[in-house]
Amino acid sequence: MRIDIQMIGTGSAFAKKYYNNNALVTCNGYTLMIDFGITAPLAMHELNAPLDRIDGVFVTHLHADHIGGFEELMLRLKFQYKKKPALFIEEQLIGPLWEHSLKGGLQYGAEEDQSLDQFFDVIPLRSRVPHLIHAGFTIEILPTTHFRNMPSYAAILNNQLFYSGDTVFDPELIRSVHERGCTYLLHDCQLEGHGLVHATLAELMTLPPDIQKKVWLMHYGDDMESYVSHTGLMKFILQRKTYSFPTDAVI
Repeated sequence: MRIDIQMIGTGSAFAKKYYNNNALVTCNGYTLMIDFGITAPLAMHELNAPLDRIDGVFVTHLHADHIGGFEELMLRLKFQYKKKPALFIEEQLIGPLWEHSLKGGLQYGAEEDQSLDQFFDVIPLRSRVPHLIHAGFTIEILPTTHFRNMPSYAAILNNQLFYSGDTVFDPELIRSVHERGCTYLLHDCQLEGHGLVHATLAELMTLPPDIQKKVWLMHYGDDMESYVSHTGLMKFILQRKTYSFPTDAVI
């Protein structure tokens, strides 16, 4: 069993070179999109990746670099491809996603008003409760700290791959997923400055070597190349490249 990840973007919120940090994740024939930000439609187009290859979408939180491409995604899947994918989302985010982020552009249809569940099969997730996405493919979400009072979530895929979403440096969270057996830690990384809402490279460099060697850095600035070979035992995950991460089979 393996998880294949292709980051259609690896950049920070305002990155222009590397696009928004969004991931195409494939396991056992199922393709899950993690977030779909402002740059995601263009990123998919440049990869010659049709939107209908997406079977489901997981939302980490409601900032535009993570959901800003949803209107195009939803309209094209529904009307161009006649496809209704799954939406995996923490249960308390369902209302705000529609009411505060999407409704203004998507409520009004040509013949009738529309709702979120006309575009997606909405599947509520609960923190720390594993959910079967597809045969051999599981997700478990964990709460993170990003902005004050803003719900945001990391994900553990197949019990072994940790995807941080957006979070401040939280050594206890990192240590806990390491100790529970996560083999791969994909973590957001602010390259310079004070880590007010993201983990910084300097903070991540304080992790012990046995954890650092598991870490793949993402959500970085456009000056990433200046930091290559200056990340300790951690590695940058690269935009558009497909990575295969072996995992144990799950039922």
